[in-house]
Amino acid sequence: MAFLVLLSPASCPETEPLSESSQDPLFRGADRYDFAIVIPAGAVECFWQFAYQSGNFFFSYEVQRATGIATNRDILATASDPNGFQLGISQHVRGQINFLTKETGFYQLCLDNQHNHFGFMQVYLNFGVYYEGFNTENKQPQERKELNDTLEAIGVSIRKLQIHIFHMWRFYNFARMRKGADSFLLESNYNYVNWWSMAQSCVIVLSGVLQLYFLKRLFNVQTTAGR
Repeated sequence: MAFLVLLSPASCPETEPLSESSQDPLFRGADRYDFAIVIPAGAVECFWQFAYQSGNFFFSYEVQRATGIATNRDILATASDPNGFQLGISQHVRGQINFLTKETGFYQLCLDNQHNHFGFMQVYLNFGVYYEGFNTENKQPQERKELNDTLEAIGVSIRKLQIHIFHMWRFYNFARMRKGADSFLLESNYNYVNWWSMAQSCVIVLSGVLQLYFLKRLFNVQTTAGR
């Protein structure tokens, strides 16, 4: 469906238009992405997604795992338009930023892990843009008559079906986010319980050995004193 190259915070991924001439249509690139990324401690990762005007932009994320001594798993997510104007901000374990694209260009998405200086965060991302179709309000009467043709009606139905399938795909990816986060949480709890049980077992065995040692030493002292 799409490919992604993860680079350092200084040079972030971006899709470029293929055509150099201003008369040629701009390249759409991939319309949606879903992947997991590891953000180092104190780092910021940014991505650029190309979108046409009048599109529906969606951006959702969820922190799957976090390391370090900090107990706060929140991460700062921001979305900006091609001019750098901030369109949305979210700082939670999981969140969504949705907006309409008012101009054609590259929209910037950033994840900020600067509040955590001692551990990385693994974040699952799902973002992209979709288009509802075309507007028929300003069409001429003759063009509106064409919409009543059988083939045109079939085309409209197919486009509506594609939109519904796309939204189903979004819900499916949201469920994958939650499943991944729950899986990492269960694994973390499992490891914690195992290590804590092992530590308790070592303490119990050590206390038993110390008790036997001191009891044996006590009896040796009493025997020596009796003689």
